[in-house]
Amino acid sequence: MSDAVPSAWNLANVVTVLRIAVVPVFAVVLLADGGHTTSGRVLATGLFVLAAATDRVDGWLARRSNQVTDLGKMLDPIADKLLIGTALVLLSWLGDLPWWVPAVVLVRELGITVMRFFLLRYVVLPASRGGKLKTVLQSVAIPLFLLPLDRLPAFVTVVAWVAMVAAVVVTVVTGLDYVRTALRIRREARAAAPRGAATGRS
Repeated sequence: MSDAVPSAWNLANVVTVLRIAVVPVFAVVLLADGGHTTSGRVLATGLFVLAAATDRVDGWLARRSNQVTDLGKMLDPIADKLLIGTALVLLSWLGDLPWWVPAVVLVRELGITVMRFFLLRYVVLPASRGGKLKTVLQSVAIPLFLLPLDRLPAFVTVVAWVAMVAAVVVTVVTGLDYVRTALRIRREARAAAPRGAATGRS
């Protein structure tokens, strides 16, 4: 009996799509009333944490129900990038982060996303362990910056910056590792192509 192919629109992927849908709501809440009210910042932080937490939920659902799909592998990192990228850009626009932080992260994230699409002819490149660590660090650092830091003890700001610097460093390192992996996959695919063609000759 052949294994049934899981539906692309299973519960895990629906959760991922809902995470994407939360992003504009999060942006509106964060920017409301100038983006510096305590209530708005706390609510925006809650929305970000809720959305980020679903990253664990959809992965767990997919593995538990044996519904891991190529669509899910593609949508999951895209959802993460939309959420994190939006948060970083808005924090920079509000003056809470220097411009280079979202610039470095977004260049890396967009570059890896484009690279993934080019690799689709060979393989679907899922998130690596390093990539998942990067997402965890970003998901810790960003909520700290979303909080109304000017109304909190000074050590919270120090912790926020330590977490953000660590997230940026891991973001760059894992980006370089993805590039190395992509080059290896492309090199191996090109090396295998002549052999495959040769075996098909009569």
